[in-house]
Amino acid sequence: MAELPSEIDTSRPHPARMYDYFLGGKNHFAADRNTAETVLATAPTTRITARENRAFLGRAVRYLVAEAGVRQFLDIGTGLPTASNVHEVAQATDPTARVVYADNDPLVLAHARALLTSAPQGRTAYIQADLREPQAILESEAVRDVLDFTQPIALILVCVLHFVHDEFHPQAALATLLDALPSGSYLAASHATSEHLPVQGAAAQNTYRSSGVPLQLRDSDEFAHLAFRGLELVPPGVVLVSEWRPTALGPRPTPAEVNCYGGVARKP
Repeated sequence: MAELPSEIDTSRPHPARMYDYFLGGKNHFAADRNTAETVLATAPTTRITARENRAFLGRAVRYLVAEAGVRQFLDIGTGLPTASNVHEVAQATDPTARVVYADNDPLVLAHARALLTSAPQGRTAYIQADLREPQAILESEAVRDVLDFTQPIALILVCVLHFVHDEFHPQAALATLLDALPSGSYLAASHATSEHLPVQGAAAQNTYRSSGVPLQLRDSDEFAHLAFRGLELVPPGVVLVSEWRPTALGPRPTPAEVNCYGGVARKP
């Protein structure tokens, strides 16, 4: 593991590191693993949720580049670098694609070099920032340097909105970000739910909250209202992430195994 920034508190779990653990990564600490295992004890499908969400991210980015013609991405709540990061997926289709990553976990900063391996024709940048402070993201020198706000930008909020409790006004934060993007921009977002496993979902939510992580699960209608109000949803709309334009043949996980909704929408 890279040298750790001094501000990392290894005694408290962080959702980015827990997500890395669920995906089978190696960048986590005992507090992350212990909390993640407590979640898995009551909601063992969480690993499937994480994998299906990651696959949705890849399909959404490929759609945005290959079909929607987007060449710029602002990925907030990036998480720790893994396979098929946004710039890798986007630049595989168009090497000129530009990506800015943002996350509030200092450990992501320690591994940011993996997020900055851009194709020569494109660009990437990383900033340490929080979705709850959208204006700071928009005013970041790196964001303004890499992204052209006169051209469409895809805002990526994959499995991050459920970590913004209502008291932090996620809809206002999202509105601030979307208002800054030009017409023809897109939002790709996903959100965990307890609709299909209510008892297990409630237990997982309590585990996160008791460890200091403000998880707020929402149902599909709540998520759609929060994320996509006023936008033009791309078919098939808001669906389980496993059902959003799947490419793999064969059976897919059940709703109770996925427990995560996703969607992509265009700003008129």
